[in-house]
Amino acid sequence: MQKNTSRQYPHLRFEKHWNLINSDYFILGQCESLITSVLNTPIDPTYFKEIKGVALIKGVQATTAIEGNTLTEDEIKKVSNGEKLPPSKEYQEIEVKNILTAFYDLVNKVMSGDSDKLITPDLLCSFHRMIGAGLGDHFEAIPGKFRFGSNNVIVGKYRGAEGVDVECLIESLCDFLRTQFRFERGDHNFMDVIIEAIVAHVYIELIHPFGDGNGRTGRLVEFYILLRGGMPDIALHILSNHYNLTRPDYYRQLQRSSETKDLTEFIRYAIIGLRDGLVEVLKKIQKSQTQITWIKYIYDVFDGLPVGKEETFKRKRTLALEMPIHKKALLAEIPDLTIKLAKLYGQVSLKTIQRDAEEITSLGIFVKEGDKYEANISLLNEMFAKNKSSKSL
Repeated sequence: MQKNTSRQYPHLRFEKHWNLINSDYFILGQCESLITSVLNTPIDPTYFKEIKGVALIKGVQATTAIEGNTLTEDEIKKVSNGEKLPPSKEYQEIEVKNILTAFYDLVNKVMSGDSDKLITPDLLCSFHRMIGAGLGDHFEAIPGKFRFGSNNVIVGKYRGAEGVDVECLIESLCDFLRTQFRFERGDHNFMDVIIEAIVAHVYIELIHPFGDGNGRTGRLVEFYILLRGGMPDIALHILSNHYNLTRPDYYRQLQRSSETKDLTEFIRYAIIGLRDGLVEVLKKIQKSQTQITWIKYIYDVFDGLPVGKEETFKRKRTLALEMPIHKKALLAEIPDLTIKLAKLYGQVSLKTIQRDAEEITSLGIFVKEGDKYEANISLLNEMFAKNKSSKSL
């Protein structure tokens, strides 16, 4: 039987104590639209693998850096690839491996259909066990075990729940998440997914049920709820990145939640970061799509041209293909833009470069502004606008 702890911990009410307004729901609506766009935009498999890998490394770096781990993204990438770091960084390497393992394990379980788990005390302990495995004295807790008895913690100015009350509070939290967000009933909508993930994370930080690893556990729970709710994997680490990049505000918002007994401001802070992060993810995907479409367009244009001297034809086509999007370049800068262009134009005269660039400009593939040349990708926008206009007629 659960104890009544509401008097001892008035900030842990386990009821809906947030009050979102229209502007908050608008941001959540933007998040949903952005996620839909991400899910519905075709992505080149090679590029998808690349950005998913980058997102993973950034997510691992973010959630461990908040707790003081100083490994860089490059070092974490080495760990991810199975490389060993110097002995002086061994425990940080283990911390990172634990988070990587946890992410991979949860993604594999969800992909295999084992994604219907409610948030329970046992699940939280299993997450904590993964985080603390093998850390020894560098982890001031028993992995997978809640604090108990007189085992209490103070973080800065904040005092966590008394050890004797932890299990009761965690049971109350799990009951609250089940009844408030209705996941097991199957009517768990998009906004429920986002808000449950954030609320569960904050409550774990406020209860502080473990002697160590509470932040990582809370953010892993947040990750799991988003994953279970259908968030695309290239966007699962956005919130952790947001918390890490705005770390002072992250701690301030957690403190504010405990003092005001209200989660509104933390939720607002989190969803703004989520929205902005999703915008960046979609931009990356759209940039890839633009690149693919632009390359196809260049091949189509050159396929309609007489080949003439094959070497010259291929050189001009390579110049058109290799010119970076959204970058202006002087003629003298062209050989330095890419390795391929360096090989083609490194030993030729500036006049040859100019002749090729001018011919590509005459095809409409480049535009010239002053003395600089640029890929004319505005053509793609014009074609899109024409297609959209013709479909509306």
